[in-house]
Amino acid sequence: MRRNYISRRILQRFCSQVVISSIGSIKIKLLLCCCIAFTVVFIAGRAVTSMGWRHRHESLRHFSTPRNGYTILINTWKRNDLLKQSISHYASCVGLDSIHIVWSEPDPPSESLYDFLWDTIKSNSDGKDIELRFDINKEDSLNNRFKEIKDLKTVAIFSVDDDIIFPCTSVEFAFNAWQSAPDTMVGFVPRSHWVDKSKKNIDYYTYGGWWSVWWMGTYSMVLSKAAFFHKNYLFSYTNQMPASIREYVAKNRNCEDIAMSFLVANTTGAPPIWVKGKISEIGSTGISSLGGHKRQRTQCINKFVGEYGNMPLVSTSLKAVDSRNSWFW
Repeated sequence: MRRNYISRRILQRFCSQVVISSIGSIKIKLLLCCCIAFTVVFIAGRAVTSMGWRHRHESLRHFSTPRNGYTILINTWKRNDLLKQSISHYASCVGLDSIHIVWSEPDPPSESLYDFLWDTIKSNSDGKDIELRFDINKEDSLNNRFKEIKDLKTVAIFSVDDDIIFPCTSVEFAFNAWQSAPDTMVGFVPRSHWVDKSKKNIDYYTYGGWWSVWWMGTYSMVLSKAAFFHKNYLFSYTNQMPASIREYVAKNRNCEDIAMSFLVANTTGAPPIWVKGKISEIGSTGISSLGGHKRQRTQCINKFVGEYGNMPLVSTSLKAVDSRNSWFW
């Protein structure tokens, strides 16, 4: 309130000076009205900003402010050639501090693979000390990509699949965007949901892919195949999220990314942030190209809504664009 009072006094003094210097002008009334309107808008804007910041501060209470770089958490499965390409590329990103590879294959990674990746990192990281770790899992489960990692070097995680590559400039821009809202997900692959009105008397939701996002102009998820999130969500996914959801993901081998989106949205009550970026797909088509994919994802959404007792996903039309590299933004 004291700050708003001072701001109001400054604006009133400015308005008085304008009036005094403009006596005799036919525009005096217009100037006076503009000053009064500007004062009201300014004070109201500061009040809203103050309230919004206090609300955001509360939501960030349990999330430490990121001070260092990020960890790449890369999911792979029997595609060493793609893994090598991905690691070779991302090793040159300036914000990278650590690489964790989610390994769920029955056989451990070979020594030759480790040596190749380590040599690649050293040759592409411009002398920077980057950690390389294989997180070995005994069972093959999609939940493995979100298992808690207790000795992470960073609070920021860039979760990415081994078959897609983004320019380092896009990754760094997404990281900067995430730093402004470290409790939410910031990613490159948006998806949506909406209420199926054909289902009378019940709230039934439908999963929307990329073309739905493009057509409707809104989204409510960013997929973890290319997204930043806080390391605390690994703990939450493993220890706090309903166990029935992890069981459903493991049984159906699908929707771990939707489960993470539900978890984050349920924690924040806010939408994710979609960052514009150029995607280079270096692998073959995945499960999203298989028949029945949308139906399975729709079933996942409604299953998770039942487990949470409500729909936590929040839709938005916001898109973060690096204006330095875009003609239209």
